[in-house]
Amino acid sequence: MATSKDTVPSRRPRAAATVPAPAATPTARVVIERPRPVVECGSLPAKATVGIPVTITASIFADGHDLVMGWVRHGWPGAGGDISDRWQELPMRALGDDRFGAVLTPAQEGPWAFEIVGMPDLYGSWLGDLRVRLDAGQDVALELEEGAGMAERAAALTGTAERDRQALTSLATRLRDPSATQAHRLQEAARPPAVTLMRHTADRGTATHSGPWRLTVERELAGFSAWYEMFPRSEGAEPPRSGTFRTAAARLPAVAAMGFDVVYLPPIHPIGRSFRKGPNNVTEAAPGDVGSPWAIGAAEGGHTAVHPDLGTLDDFTFFVAEAGRQGLEVALDYALQCSPDHPWVVEHPGWFRHRADGSVRYAENPPKRYQDTYPLDFGTADRAALWTALRDVALFWIRRGVRIFRVDNPHTKPFAFWEWLIAEVHRHHPDVIFLAEAFTRPAVMQRLAKLGFSQSYTYFTWRTSKAELSEYLTELSQTERVDWFRPNFWVNTPDILHAYLQQGGPAAFRVRATLAAMTAPSWGMYSGYELCERVAAEPGSEEYADSEKYQLRPRDWARPDSLAPYITRLNEIRHRHRGAIALLPALRIQEIRNDSMLCVSRVNQARDDVLLVVVNLDPHHPQEGTIWLDLEGLGIPADIPFEAHDELTGTSYVWQGPESYVRLDPAQQSAHVLHLRRR
Repeated sequence: MATSKDTVPSRRPRAAATVPAPAATPTARVVIERPRPVVECGSLPAKATVGIPVTITASIFADGHDLVMGWVRHGWPGAGGDISDRWQELPMRALGDDRFGAVLTPAQEGPWAFEIVGMPDLYGSWLGDLRVRLDAGQDVALELEEGAGMAERAAALTGTAERDRQALTSLATRLRDPSATQAHRLQEAARPPAVTLMRHTADRGTATHSGPWRLTVERELAGFSAWYEMFPRSEGAEPPRSGTFRTAAARLPAVAAMGFDVVYLPPIHPIGRSFRKGPNNVTEAAPGDVGSPWAIGAAEGGHTAVHPDLGTLDDFTFFVAEAGRQGLEVALDYALQCSPDHPWVVEHPGWFRHRADGSVRYAENPPKRYQDTYPLDFGTADRAALWTALRDVALFWIRRGVRIFRVDNPHTKPFAFWEWLIAEVHRHHPDVIFLAEAFTRPAVMQRLAKLGFSQSYTYFTWRTSKAELSEYLTELSQTERVDWFRPNFWVNTPDILHAYLQQGGPAAFRVRATLAAMTAPSWGMYSGYELCERVAAEPGSEEYADSEKYQLRPRDWARPDSLAPYITRLNEIRHRHRGAIALLPALRIQEIRNDSMLCVSRVNQARDDVLLVVVNLDPHHPQEGTIWLDLEGLGIPADIPFEAHDELTGTSYVWQGPESYVRLDPAQQSAHVLHLRRR
């Protein structure tokens, strides 16, 4: 139906789109996307470790059909993040699908940065075109002249070094040599030194730059370590008399002999007496009950004091020194809560939350109540003083030789506090390592890692089936989480005795230790694991019966059924194959046709050290299955026999091709750790 003109809704004319005028100078043609490792668009630094390769990747592409090339420039960032001319360069290689990569192995700890540079590979494109034309029988005299001109223009650039200028001039002369055939001149143009020279001296005036992107490079123990947790008060104890730092030091040679790098101590401070917990976490302690070390603070002092039963600060210094003589570092628990008897409760009441009746609010996780601990109020009006005091606690122990902190429940404190604290400590002590004990929501765990925690506890303890382990290992190794999240696989803790261990007997303990030690760059165990302690407080509980958190627990370390020799063997394998175990992104799940068996490969950067970990996850019954290996990914030829040497038993097998059969009886052996090598 026709509509009269005056009934048509009026529309304002749309403004014409503004099109930018052509640039007066040539613009960059190359696009760089998805650089890695990059955290939160570069607002936070990614992680790297001294001596452990980190792969830097990006998508690099351009319009048209020209090839592209890329470099990684890296080094110590200058003031304001400026890039120094002294930065080193690494060429990037094509990985497929427009993805390029380069491998950087940091040599020193501290703040680091890198940028990615991309530009058209004009010489490579010209060379490829030249080959096609010559193969087709065409005369390529003009094309050879174009190549000579490219070399001359590179020689004429202001920044070209004299040595390179001479080599470029010589190349141009060879490309124009009338006495040589065109095929010979192509060979001259395609020689690797010539290609490298032309790429190195290309005019970067229109190159695309991505970055600089920040890295935090930490020392080796941040990325590769084995931890052992012990309560010093139990070592040498004769209940009711506590052990001391001096008696606990006698245990250090055995810990070192098992191959551990770090000995971690729960809080060593005075323990409050008000609302002290008794054995098995009963709410009323009897006279002489030692209480929980996490109820920090008493008349004897707070976070910068040691429990008098353990000795003095000088005794602690002795313990640290003795650990160092054994090749161990001491990690100290950094637990930011107070007992009702902590000096801060009286000196700084504003640092705590209060209830409606004016009393200090104790810790709760309804319906659980922890009357023996008071959480701090990080949002207090006196926040500056509180945060400074907590920083000074860390600095106090750093001055006494502690360079590693296991942080208790960091997810219950503000993110802003951790970002500030870690930066404050690293400003003067970049070698300090922080381990986050945060069993909480994934997003929170990831955020803590991004903010600077060197390592993180994980969900490994609760991943026991093949499907769970395969999914979790892939998530940790094959996603962007590797850019910031360093997992530490703990097989047990004083709080966690998983049902798998309770019900599986010694075979289950061997299985979990093998998985933790061989699949994670860092792993840990709480003392008593080697004795297969597995009695729970009650059915369905993950709490230990007679938990060492609430009572002294001396042990007979000389028991003949101890797994200490097996733990020692695992750590020996880790150190012999450090390059493979430390490189988490190289972990792959290999196919094995049995849902009770798991097969994982570990490979170093050069792919000349290959480990295959095969585990029977069923601690009660023999299991068998056929393995199908990705030999190409492992760098193993499919047509040549190779040796599979079991590092646990010393037995060797000869395999060929991707398919192999394995059988594991937990009564004799729960796992293979196979070193695959050419015969």
